[in-house]
Amino acid sequence: MPSLLLFALVAALAAGCESGTSEPESAAPPRPDARAALAGAPAPLAALHRQSNELLDGGVDAFDKRLAELKGYPVVVNLWGSWCPPCRAEFPYFQGQAIKRGKQVAFLGVDGDDTDSAAADFLEDFPVAYPSYKDPGLEIAAAMKAVGVFPATVFYDRKGEIAHLKQGGYANERELAADIKRYAR
Repeated sequence: MPSLLLFALVAALAAGCESGTSEPESAAPPRPDARAALAGAPAPLAALHRQSNELLDGGVDAFDKRLAELKGYPVVVNLWGSWCPPCRAEFPYFQGQAIKRGKQVAFLGVDGDDTDSAAADFLEDFPVAYPSYKDPGLEIAAAMKAVGVFPATVFYDRKGEIAHLKQGGYANERELAADIKRYAR
């Protein structure tokens, strides 16, 4: 009987069960096949993937320049902060969708009202296949018309125009995927 209990414990640990953790299972680093899944992406999207998980400077000017470079592709921009519990809850959904759709849809992050060190720690826990722009004073958020609620997601159409603003977090990845299908065209 004790060996059966030991086997069950080892099996639970091997399956990734960790007592005391509240992080979603998908908060682990992206699957090893993420790079393979995104291989062959068009050049503007591949440029995003090469900056995976980076925090970029440059403010509104750099962000607007990147949006201009992405014209012709729908863009999903997630406004997040490391201090924001709903941001933490929905981030795994962006991890998954960016890998699944990253060859047709551009993904960007905007890290608002945060410190560089806290944001870097957050991205270490929740790595994504795209960069995030630093926005400590919320100037980029204002340009996206996403001020006031964290998280927020802004969908840009292929012309670079705002198609939809969702304020608040996503309850599940299915809801995010539905909005991507609806607005990121």
